[in-house]
Amino acid sequence: MAGERAVELVRELHRAAGGSLPPFRAEGLRQALEEMRALYERNQADVSEAKSGRTDLIFLIRFRHCCLLRNQRCLLAYLYDRLLRIRALRWEYGSVLPSTIQFHMAAEEVEWFNRYKKSLATYMRSVGGEEGLDLTQDIKPPKSLYIEVRCLRDYGEFEIDDGTTILLKKNSQHFLPRWKCEQLIRQGVLEHILS
Repeated sequence: MAGERAVELVRELHRAAGGSLPPFRAEGLRQALEEMRALYERNQADVSEAKSGRTDLIFLIRFRHCCLLRNQRCLLAYLYDRLLRIRALRWEYGSVLPSTIQFHMAAEEVEWFNRYKKSLATYMRSVGGEEGLDLTQDIKPPKSLYIEVRCLRDYGEFEIDDGTTILLKKNSQHFLPRWKCEQLIRQGVLEHILS
C-alpha cells in the first residue's frame, strides 16, 4: 500500500524507548523517496491524459497526490523528531557524544550536532560575564553545593576553582563542588554517592 515505508519510519521512532535514538534508516528513507518519485511520475502522466478529456483519472490523481503529501509529512516528522532527540542528547551528555550514539547517526546528523554544539557554546560565552555561563550545569536545582562522588574509571588530574588538583582514580571517593563534577557524572566518569 502507498505510504507504508514512510509510516514505518515514524513507527520505529515512536517505539524507541525513552527518547533514545534508533539507528538512522537511510535505506527506508531512500525507498520512501523512490515511492514518492514513482507516484509523482504516474500522476504527471495521468494529468496529461486528464487534460485531453479523461476525467475518470481525476480521483486517482487526487489519491496519489494525497499519498505524496502523507509521505512528505511522515518523512519530515521522522527527520525533525530525530533532530529534536539529537538536540536533547547535547544537553544530556554534553559536547561529546558516546560512540554508541554517534554510530546511530547519519553523517548529516553528526554535522548538525556539531553546528548546534558550536552555536550553543558561542551563546554561553556571550552571556554571564567574562567566563560565560554554562547552561548545561545544574539542570536540576542542587540541594547542596558539595556532593560526594565515586570515580568509576581512571580519569587523571582534575582541578577545582581554588587551584587544588585532585587525582581521579577508579573507585576513589571525593567531596567536590557539584557544578565542577556534574558534567563528569553525565559522561560516566563519576557517580554521585547518595547517603
